[in-house]
Amino acid sequence: MNIMYCGDKNMENGLLISVMSLCKNTTEKLNIYVLTMTLDYNGKHYEPLSAEAARFVEEYINENHKQGGFVKVYDVGEYFKENTPGVNMKTRFTPFCMLRLYADRITEIPDKILYLDTDVICRKDIKEFYETDVTKYEFIGVLDYYGSWFFRKKFYKRDYVNSGVLLLNMRKIKETGLFKNSREMCANKEMFMPDQSALNKLCKYKGFAHRKYNDQRRLHKDTVMQHFTTSFRLFPYFHAVTVKPWDVERVHSVLKLHEYDELLNEYLKIKGN
Repeated sequence: MNIMYCGDKNMENGLLISVMSLCKNTTEKLNIYVLTMTLDYNGKHYEPLSAEAARFVEEYINENHKQGGFVKVYDVGEYFKENTPGVNMKTRFTPFCMLRLYADRITEIPDKILYLDTDVICRKDIKEFYETDVTKYEFIGVLDYYGSWFFRKKFYKRDYVNSGVLLLNMRKIKETGLFKNSREMCANKEMFMPDQSALNKLCKYKGFAHRKYNDQRRLHKDTVMQHFTTSFRLFPYFHAVTVKPWDVERVHSVLKLHEYDELLNEYLKIKGN
């Protein structure tokens, strides 16, 4: 099972929790591919995912997952410099969100791979979703909970996919130039959610999966993967709520969620050590 993540050093906690959840709920070998880089922008310096963190996650997999696996890290900084997301460098979404758009430049990335944001927790076996036939699609994803109502190619059809969970057909993506074209759009057209918007606008062969494979609003009985995205609350006043899995105290106090206590307690113990 091939899984891809993207980000900088700040992704380490999310990467660990997400991979731990995969270990507990999958029965396949876990081949983890991570895209990262060093970057200076907006007056800040960002370090790549460290070799020590990658090695620790790989050791965790092989000690706690019967089928084992590996973690491979790729520095895509040179590719990023060749084709930066230009006008979108100062949006609220950091350039590290866009690193997945450079996956077509890495020959070792397999033809079929599941991209996950690091704030996605696996709750049940994802084998059924992973084994979906992607032959005729560039990617398969789940409708964005909010965006699918406001951003769509056709007024009468919800077709705007959340990019936090994407089953990618890298062979077809290379054939159509989807990632290449998306990088160019991100470089020249300012967008609210740059890479997600570009992928949705330019994708010609898009597949749609059930909500349970990327539950963005709240937990359901059939949830397979829960994505801790920003949501909105009406009471006691209209406000946005952002809680990430590694902020365990707020998972309990704000989301009132205890579904992942065993997983998160293990994570806290690891962090404490």
